Amino acid sequence: MSQIIEKYNRRVDAIKSLVCVGLDSEVDRLPERFRSAADPQFAFNRWIIERTHPYTSAYKPNIAFYEAQGEAGFQALARTMDYLREQHPDILTICDAKRADIGSTNRGYVTAIFDRMGFDAMTLNPYLGREALEPFLARGDKGCIILCRTSNSGAGEFQDVLCDGKPLWQIVAEQVSRTWNTGGNCMLVAGATYPDELRQIRALVGDMTLLVPGIGAQGGDVEQTIRAGLNSQGAGLIINSSRGIIFADDPAVAARALRDSINQYRQA
Repeated sequence: MSQIIEKYNRRVDAIKSLVCVGLDSEVDRLPERFRSAADPQFAFNRWIIERTHPYTSAYKPNIAFYEAQGEAGFQALARTMDYLREQHPDILTICDAKRADIGSTNRGYVTAIFDRMGFDAMTLNPYLGREALEPFLARGDKGCIILCRTSNSGAGEFQDVLCDGKPLWQIVAEQVSRTWNTGGNCMLVAGATYPDELRQIRALVGDMTLLVPGIGAQGGDVEQTIRAGLNSQGAGLIINSSRGIIFADDPAVAARALRDSINQYRQA
């Protein structure tokens, strides 16, 4: 098990929470008091973190919302990461970037996201195969979260295609868990909106940690997710909610409610 996954597990044990807050800080949706700030996205993110950190084991900015703002967005993301490292170094940070390319391009992504921005982990696309992702996988000090069964409604267009009688998502789960995870730093994305597939992925990959999007605005069910996805240690899930928490009337109440709901079914 990599030090990054151990970091997440320590935080889970310390605060009894599997909650990940997605910092999808779309500028047009920010409350007016933040949009008029000098750095709207960072001001909003800092407020969200201040309100939610007691209940949160991971933060996951989706890089698209920052790239869309150009230089100002990159500065806001950098300031957010600086703030998290300084104030909450025990909380896992995930860059939701879904990167994958070939050799030298991937080395650029590794440098940018892991080294310059300082993220603990990032999401990756498996379509180009292990050889292409080797610059990420070789970073034993960082986490590689591979797309497997995503939460979007159209995920089955390719992910359900049968290859030798198996859906493509199953082949990804098997390959990552059996041959790619030599450094113990791989995780998989398995959406809460597909609990049957989540259950099958858990059976295939053992205790591997899974990032589970789709709770909240996308309609994923907490009880089904917990029953399908917990590992043998009663954990092994990073349960993400983005819009359902950050745009709630009170993000702290929303984060605490999600933590409590998850724990209710963990204990059961």
